[in-house]
Amino acid sequence: MFGWTAQKFPFTVKSVPELKIGEPHVVTVTGKAFYDIAHAPADHFANWIFCFYHIRPFRNGDSIKEVINIMKPKQIFISILAVPFVFLLMGTFAQQAANAGSIEVITTFDYPGTGNSTLPQKINERGDIVGAFTDSSGVTRGFVRFSDGSFSDPIVDPNDSVGFTEGRGINNSRTVVGDYSTSDGNLHGFFLSGGTFTGFDVPDATFTAVLSINNPGDFAGTFVDSSGLQQAFVSVGGTITSFSIPAAPNTLAYDITDSKRLVVGYYVDASGIPHGYYRNANGALTFPIDPTDSVGTILFGDNNRKWVVGRYADASGVTHGLFFVPPNNFFTFDFPGSTFTSLNGISNQGNICGRYVDASGIAHGFIARVRGTPPTNVERADRAGHADAHVMPAR
Repeated sequence: MFGWTAQKFPFTVKSVPELKIGEPHVVTVTGKAFYDIAHAPADHFANWIFCFYHIRPFRNGDSIKEVINIMKPKQIFISILAVPFVFLLMGTFAQQAANAGSIEVITTFDYPGTGNSTLPQKINERGDIVGAFTDSSGVTRGFVRFSDGSFSDPIVDPNDSVGFTEGRGINNSRTVVGDYSTSDGNLHGFFLSGGTFTGFDVPDATFTAVLSINNPGDFAGTFVDSSGLQQAFVSVGGTITSFSIPAAPNTLAYDITDSKRLVVGYYVDASGIPHGYYRNANGALTFPIDPTDSVGTILFGDNNRKWVVGRYADASGVTHGLFFVPPNNFFTFDFPGSTFTSLNGISNQGNICGRYVDASGIAHGFIARVRGTPPTNVERADRAGHADAHVMPAR
């Protein structure tokens, strides 16, 4: 038996007329392995397809060419195995899979105006992006970048009294959710649909931020209750459910899938360190979610494939974009030449919106897409730090 263990596919053979085999052998020719992002089921991270071609035993003295030429169709069979991608791939395929995943930048963009920092937040299936921009005077406004590349006028909630309105989520109906600030420093949520603003506060809350909305109209966010505890919430079918990571003073929910099967976000522990978490449809919480070398992790967005995006900071002060698939598949993306990259939203097609910061400190938006499959095991570590009374939701 022979094979190629380091050869990339498709392989070619440059020499040779024939290879003579002295004794009976079985030759296994391994065909290509590929990932089809466009046709993978919505509830699977990836489908890898392996094709194995099995050739019958050689007769003594037959060459490879001769055996292939004389074989009848019924003597050849092809086994096609479609399996969910897992880490424990062995040998050649493990090496190829480890190198296959990537994020490809499609374009960069800025909200029009000199000196604006552009902070995209979510992207819908139409390719519309919602976010916020901060001008050179420090005023923050929301925006929508439509799929044709045009921009909305600045989004300003009519109750914004301090120059701070953020666009946080957008669905396929182009309903926008977000938050605005008042003079007391608290945030309040809003919905914007058809040019009409509707305010939203969790009952009895002093602080509310609506951070995402899905296509059925369910939404997620964070609020501070009368005791000062900052909790996450989801509103599904009009029913609000709050939850917190045990012993965490701050918990924030950043996105909810259309199926309601996955909510992602982050929490701040008693030492003031942020960690990612996810919550399934039964309400079970999985935490902490921290890549190796992270000193702070934030999960921002998810899609119906259970693909999650976010960012984490390392001890050197560099912030990396993060792609995560529960329970523990990660890889890192860094925008070329930048020490700060954030992945904030992801559509069901695998399109991502995010930002990078240039050397002068200006943030720029970008659109990217997932290519292949990103497989890196996660490790978790304990941190130390300081906790605040409540946290402004990260962007």
